[in-house]
Amino acid sequence: MRMDPTLATAGMLGLATSAALVLGAAGVPAEAPRILLADNTVSVEPPAVAPGDGSLADGQTLTPFDVQNPAVGRLDPQLLDAIQQAANAAKADGITLTITSGWRSPEFQQRLLDSAVAQYGSLAAARQYVQTPEASKHVIGQAVDVGGVGADQWLIANGARFGLCRIYANELWHFELATDAAGNCPPLLPNAAG
Repeated sequence: MRMDPTLATAGMLGLATSAALVLGAAGVPAEAPRILLADNTVSVEPPAVAPGDGSLADGQTLTPFDVQNPAVGRLDPQLLDAIQQAANAAKADGITLTITSGWRSPEFQQRLLDSAVAQYGSLAAARQYVQTPEASKHVIGQAVDVGGVGADQWLIANGARFGLCRIYANELWHFELATDAAGNCPPLLPNAAG
């Protein structure tokens, strides 16, 4: 499951501040398994092998309404409702919000973690970008990664209206239902390791 370079380029247009955080950087041997999270696309090389595990095929784009796909359909119902409402509001503002990753099976999450360990050389380094299956909110359907030009910035600015908060400082695209009773998002964690 490889990210299309043209999609990565288009997605990077509004993300100059995160350019230094893009994974899959030069210097990684081509033959090594890799996890690519450039701008917001989760990809494992070699591709995931289990259909229905939450992985997406090359070039596949989902909307928050593609509930027939497990990556969207297995999201927590409250998160699904929130991301669908946000997508409708974003559309009214001329922003197309897509889903690049949603629910993931524990096996797919472990594959992502294993690929990150191979890429970064240690579990500690990999954990800055990928949670364990036991800790991942994706595995329990309570996290979603968004795509679409400007969608992450729109959701950062407007997501709290729907209960959606950016969680990690190094991931502009990762959102969870996390507002407090007053509708405020919590402070950002530096990365997935906390």
